Amino acid sequence: MVSVVIPVYNEEKRIEKTAEILDSYLKTLSEDYQIVFSNDGSVDSTFEKAKKLSESNSHIKTVGYTENKGKGSAVRHGMLAADGDIILFTDCDLAYGTEVIGKALEKFEETGADIVTGSRNLNAESYEGYTFLRKIMSKVYFKLISTAAGFKLSDSQCGFKCFRKKAARDIFSECVIDSFAFDLEALMKAQNKGYTIAEMPVKILQNDNGESKVRVVRDTFKMLGDIRKIKKANKKTKNKKD
Repeated sequence: MVSVVIPVYNEEKRIEKTAEILDSYLKTLSEDYQIVFSNDGSVDSTFEKAKKLSESNSHIKTVGYTENKGKGSAVRHGMLAADGDIILFTDCDLAYGTEVIGKALEKFEETGADIVTGSRNLNAESYEGYTFLRKIMSKVYFKLISTAAGFKLSDSQCGFKCFRKKAARDIFSECVIDSFAFDLEALMKAQNKGYTIAEMPVKILQNDNGESKVRVVRDTFKMLGDIRKIKKANKKTKNKKD
């Protein structure tokens, strides 16, 4: 079974449409699938709508909490609550579409990897619609973060990542970062634990008119601080194993 985790915060305007699109697509893959909406303390009707969806569709599960903590917390909460043999997360706007899910499942079969992560940098068309300045700033941002983290994959921050159940449980049960660095924390822990990671090219199909919740200068400094915390925590874990 595949579980699709969708972190949500104030998504009352599109959560129902997202559920409809995902449900329709996942039916084409298998009769056994799950959609997990993980509510990050929304203050609109997101949680109520998600609960109604869960009550009317046995393939939908809703979890969450009342205090807004950050996307990392919502993803972690959803990943640990999911029941699938393959558990993935993506955003409520389905930025990478739905067919990417089937391609990820194929990638698992082809590679035997523990984790499959999307990479925008492996697709030449991925940044279509971005302004030249935003494209350059994004690439510089990712390069800086990768260098600081000692991260060798091409795109740590892509919002589409898939895990085998064992890896998901092992990794996310130890994750603590609630900010945008949660992606990097999960992958760094995966590398530290020896899990195999395969990348696949993805293209952004929906990008909210080019808007982003990430502010490059501010979030770069926050990310660098989080990287120090992650590396320190991973070092302690490794020393305990030794």
